[in-house]
Amino acid sequence: MEKITAVVVLLILKSGTVSAGWSVTFENPNICAIKGSSVDFRCTYNYTDGETVTKTAWYKGAFKDKIWTRVRLSDFPSYDNRTEYHGDLQHNCSLAIHELQVNDSGYYYFRFDTNKFGQRSKTSVYLSVTGLSAEVHPEQVRAGDKVTLECITQCQSPSIVWFKDGLPLAKPEFRAQAEDSGTYFCAVKGQESLHSDPVALDVQYPPTNVSIDVSHSGSLALGSSVNLTCSSAANPAAENYTWYRRASSSSFLLLVGSGEVLSLQSLEASHTGLYLCQVRNSVGEDNATEVLLTVDRNDINRVILFVGIGLKVVIVVLLPLVVIWAGRKTCKSAVNNKEHSHDYENVSASQENKKFKDKIKDKTVTQKEMYV
Repeated sequence: MEKITAVVVLLILKSGTVSAGWSVTFENPNICAIKGSSVDFRCTYNYTDGETVTKTAWYKGAFKDKIWTRVRLSDFPSYDNRTEYHGDLQHNCSLAIHELQVNDSGYYYFRFDTNKFGQRSKTSVYLSVTGLSAEVHPEQVRAGDKVTLECITQCQSPSIVWFKDGLPLAKPEFRAQAEDSGTYFCAVKGQESLHSDPVALDVQYPPTNVSIDVSHSGSLALGSSVNLTCSSAANPAAENYTWYRRASSSSFLLLVGSGEVLSLQSLEASHTGLYLCQVRNSVGEDNATEVLLTVDRNDINRVILFVGIGLKVVIVVLLPLVVIWAGRKTCKSAVNNKEHSHDYENVSASQENKKFKDKIKDKTVTQKEMYV
């Protein structure tokens, strides 16, 4: 009996010695990593002296038929070409997983076999794979509002960096200005290529840089036309344009139109004055600097003067020609009249001579007619 007891005690002691020499240790049993990155499971294992390690393998916990079981990673097609065993058959059991996916999250176990026994790790490595999500607070921002950028991740307090339109951003909190509109994303420092989806910041502001463009410069002639165009920068876009005219000697503003373009046709002297436009959107309003329009009152007198000068030039040039033409025509008429008069006298004399000769021939001429 005593001999049997001694054998049992020896076996127990021997068994205890073997169990005490076997262990698996994980350097970091809880790992949080960003989607798309790589992770290392740093691991060491020990066994009883004199044994030789023949096989190692990593497993992942999974439910099969509602039973929690350990499945060899090589049995998961999703891990193909993404795992890299850095361990050996001595004491290193480290494993690297690349291009992490969200469904890589879970519990991981290590097992090794010697020429005598097989040992599975009693504990595990828990891997949490998370993405990054960027948010802007508040959602609607106006110029001057305080803006806070938040990068959401399940990992505990990683070092976050921010980018605006692809360029590094100094701080995730600021007072919004118009130029802060753009797209923002966050990333973990050191892994900037693995960033969140971009989020847009749209800063609303009232009209600014309001200006008036005049289609014609300088003094405007009576009866002419001119267009005044009002422009500004605003977000949202300007909704309302109102035009006013101020007489140069008055502070009173007269409403003269609406719309982005003020068109003035058939200008009169009363159109002279200072013009300004007021621009408004849902955030606020602003006015343009006044511009002066001058309609020249002397233009009509200039027209009359030019017409008078033109008539004088016409008269000076044409009058001599008319006089010459009239003179020539008068002379020609006189010559024609003279020629017609001689012909008449010659014809008359010829007729008288003929009658006188006829009388002499007939011997009926009187003595008095002979000496006439």
